[in-house]
Amino acid sequence: MTEPMRLELKAPLSGVVVPLDDVPDPVFAGRMVGDGVSIDPVTASLTAPCDGRVVLIHSAAHAVTLASPQGVEILMHVGLDTVQLKGRGFTARVRAGDDVRAGDVLIDFDADYVATHARSLMTQVVVTPPERVAAIRSATGVVSAGVDTILSVTLKNGGAATAPATRAAVRSEPLVVSNASGLHARPAAVLASRAKQFTADLRLRRGGNEVNARSVVGIMGLEIAHGDRIEIVGSGPDADEAVRSLSQLIRDGLGEQAAAPPSGEAPSAQVVRPSRSEDPNVLAGVAASPGLAIGHVRQVRHEALRVVEHASDARVERRALDAALEHAKADLDALHARLQQEGAGDKAAIFAAHRELLDDPDLLEVAGDAVSRGKSAAFGWQLACTRHADRLATLKNELLAARANDVRDVGRRVLEKLTGVDVDPVSYEAGTILVAEELTPSEMASLDRAQVLGVCTTTGGASSHVAILARSLEIPLVAGIDPLALDLPDGTPVILDGAGGAMRVKPSTVEVDDVQQRQRDQSRERRAQHAQAHEPATTLDGHRIEVEANIGGLTDAEQAVALGADAVGLFRTEFLFLHRATAPTDEEQRAAYRDVARALGRGRRLVVRTLDVGGDKPLPYLALPREDNPFLGERGVRVTLNRPELLRAQLRAILLAAREGRVAVMFPMIASLDEWRAARDLLESERRKVDVPPIEAGIMIEVPSAALLADRFAAEVDFFSIGTNDLTQYTLAMDRGHPRLAPHVDGLSPAVLRLVDQTARAARQHRRRTAVCGGLAADPQAIPLLVGFGIDELSVSVPAIPAVKAQIRRL
Repeated sequence: MTEPMRLELKAPLSGVVVPLDDVPDPVFAGRMVGDGVSIDPVTASLTAPCDGRVVLIHSAAHAVTLASPQGVEILMHVGLDTVQLKGRGFTARVRAGDDVRAGDVLIDFDADYVATHARSLMTQVVVTPPERVAAIRSATGVVSAGVDTILSVTLKNGGAATAPATRAAVRSEPLVVSNASGLHARPAAVLASRAKQFTADLRLRRGGNEVNARSVVGIMGLEIAHGDRIEIVGSGPDADEAVRSLSQLIRDGLGEQAAAPPSGEAPSAQVVRPSRSEDPNVLAGVAASPGLAIGHVRQVRHEALRVVEHASDARVERRALDAALEHAKADLDALHARLQQEGAGDKAAIFAAHRELLDDPDLLEVAGDAVSRGKSAAFGWQLACTRHADRLATLKNELLAARANDVRDVGRRVLEKLTGVDVDPVSYEAGTILVAEELTPSEMASLDRAQVLGVCTTTGGASSHVAILARSLEIPLVAGIDPLALDLPDGTPVILDGAGGAMRVKPSTVEVDDVQQRQRDQSRERRAQHAQAHEPATTLDGHRIEVEANIGGLTDAEQAVALGADAVGLFRTEFLFLHRATAPTDEEQRAAYRDVARALGRGRRLVVRTLDVGGDKPLPYLALPREDNPFLGERGVRVTLNRPELLRAQLRAILLAAREGRVAVMFPMIASLDEWRAARDLLESERRKVDVPPIEAGIMIEVPSAALLADRFAAEVDFFSIGTNDLTQYTLAMDRGHPRLAPHVDGLSPAVLRLVDQTARAARQHRRRTAVCGGLAADPQAIPLLVGFGIDELSVSVPAIPAVKAQIRRL
């Protein structure tokens, strides 16, 4: 029988031994990290309690983890709430990977400075993971560093045989960041969200710097750019699984499309403020959202919230902060859900990232520390957000610096609740051009397009979340404009040129007339198209073409009906699955499809495409394999056929929605008859379970094999829908997202057009209908060709419906 292995740990400091139960910190007192003891020190050098290897040395130098030869780790944490000192008063004498002997100095600290700037000097010594410890006995009274044994530990399973010291810390291989813009707010939020699912201590390392992998602000603060090499380091009971999971998530792009690795050293992205115009009436800025607007200035001034610094009861303030955070989370959850329901996936993702900031450990730690020192919850939260926002704002990377505004937006949302300020929606006069130092994403998302014609800010850039929202709302935006704009009186007439990145002050009558004429010409043509939008798209020789909508949610469907759509030819259901931490529930799916079907009414068909992810659309919560070429790997129907329960749930929701209208289902990326038949059989199986009549089932023609076998498919499917974007890239073997090749990915290539023609001919032979739902469907050059091929339906983006119908009527 194997004798249990024992580990004797010498005192790393001289001082008085304090039981963990008496440590005023729930993490240590609750033994969440591991069992051990605390020391109230009288010396100022932390020494190694045994031989071992340094696994982690915190960037603030206040904590170190040592791996013992017996296969366990000893975490030593100097003081309480000392991380906020950011290394001040501490000097690390070792680095991660160093081998040390018992008694070697690990950290020196200024005891006077730390004692007066932190909550306590009590230093914790704990052994982890807890499941390796069979028994532990601690010393009492006064101990001397390197002389007295502070902990006698009995280990399970014979110690090192099952956990060698070299594996005490789990490290990933070097990971190359594939995100085109680096780890900005959204991918950082995805990574932090996944990290929170594990109990291990997880660190993200870039070069010599590392941060808490659960901290969005910390991750952004590393300024991790495209092509950078990073590493995940974990320690704890589930470190292996955590490091594997986070590594795969990073390889998959953290929910974003991967970009090609940089060919050389890329220049750092810096905010470049345009030079001041020679014309004093033209204020220059950065083109952030295109469009022309004529209006009058309205200055936006943010009133400072009144924050009381001191409070008498830390527990009351802690509860107030927790309550305000929960209220803010509920608001953001509701906003996120509404935007998802409306099909506004990009907008929803912005506020999902805001929601993640409310759980950011760095923000919460700074705020909580301030409260424990007698500050009010509002003061502590304001301090935390200001500190982190200011740090982000100084970064060289424009995209990361722009995220300082997101931190301020989230900060103000919570502060308003803490200070009891009721913020009523702001109403503006028609024809308003807003001028502000900055607007928050929340403010931009709430603007009424009927009142506000344009926006300009003295801060920010084209990559900010405010700019993204402005483009989605079709509001012209000039960012980084000359600060002289802030001096313009309210009511000043201006012309805002979002595409040109400038604002003309007090324009002449000739200038106003010129812009107004351009606007009238465009508006006249749009009005004529809209006036006839509900009329059929019938050619001059009497051939009817169905013009349908590509949608992402309910709002798109309602707008499509208003603009004369004959049907919905493509409901992109991936918007229900993207930009969230978990998959939508069955009920969420059923409600989404049902509501769209009701909005269309029984006279318009709804074609629902099953989940189309993989390749350029990874899901953070769906573990897809790492692939050298994901566009030729597991994507589209291959993903769901390999996860049949995921597909079954979606098919049930689609079938139940069919009770509300004319609903059809369409399977993406079908390349073989076997794939079609497997999907069809699952549909029929679920149909029998829910007991509804059969619905139409069709396939996307997106790969050449499907087009070449169109005659075989047409004998079995109910309809075709040609996705010309993917069909073009697969036919020409050119990635449509490639920066050099994209201009050559031409859907009007004779090779692509032959496949479209061949598919339409095969469909007609079997009396099946063929739609085109890719980019060619709205291309004025392609439309005559598609009509000539005998395409029955063109499914286009919602705003393009009236113009496409108008063109068909002229053919």
